[in-house]
Amino acid sequence: MLILTRRPGETLCLGENIRITVLGMQGKQVKLGLDVPADITVYREEVYKRVMEENRRALATSNEDFMVAAELWH
Repeated sequence: MLILTRRPGETLCLGENIRITVLGMQGKQVKLGLDVPADITVYREEVYKRVMEENRRALATSNEDFMVAAELWH
């Protein structure tokens, strides 16, 4: 993990297309501004994990349904 120190108003550049700016700090909270291309989806980590889990479950259900349907054809 890369650890960087930034002050409010300072920016990080990730490649050519992504900029992260520290907008402010209040106590333990840091407010960030993200400038990313429209084709890149940005999730908070906890939301991303839920989306991936739901996708995994949906795929597992689809595979099970396919196997049941295949058995019905025999």
